Amino acid sequence: MAVRVSTAASGQRLVRLVRHGRAAAGWNIDPDPDLDELGRDQAAAVAVDLLAVGSFVVVSSPLLRCRSTARRYADLADRPVVIAPEVAEIPSPDGIEMADRVDWLRGAMQGNWADLGETYTRYRDNVVDYVRSCDGDTLIFSHFIAINAVIGTCLGDDRLVIRSLDNCSVTTVAIESGGLRLIEGGSEADTLIR
Repeated sequence: MAVRVSTAASGQRLVRLVRHGRAAAGWNIDPDPDLDELGRDQAAAVAVDLLAVGSFVVVSSPLLRCRSTARRYADLADRPVVIAPEVAEIPSPDGIEMADRVDWLRGAMQGNWADLGETYTRYRDNVVDYVRSCDGDTLIFSHFIAINAVIGTCLGDDRLVIRSLDNCSVTTVAIESGGLRLIEGGSEADTLIR
């Protein structure tokens, strides 16, 4: 999966949002799984592709699957990784048992942010505000729903899922006068929510 080279116009910054590689366990089994073997291969491949594009500030969700994906690029580029809770996974509601998290998420993915209420619109806004605040060209290693929150803001679309982003897909947005513009959506696949 080759990463396209998107260049910034004068006065704009580019942020590339990278979905983590495939996780070793499902969301209903392990709250913080690492990458499985395929996920490690995906992370290595996207790291090489991104290195060919340039050297970036590297930001990661605090969750292990994102940190492991980010580490592949950061090691090649000799860059530190900034951990940002603002770009973490969408939280499941209080009181939802681990085994029921996937069913909750599948249902939520059929709707929009407003349907989920203030806790979730605040989560979306925090993700978007963090992306808007990036000072320079940045790589953010994050999650399916968080990246869709940014895409939705760019497009004025309130749905939770706009693109079925593949593992290690790269979505590029431009920051222009405080706003966000979608430059390129990441590659898509039938995403398995497990």
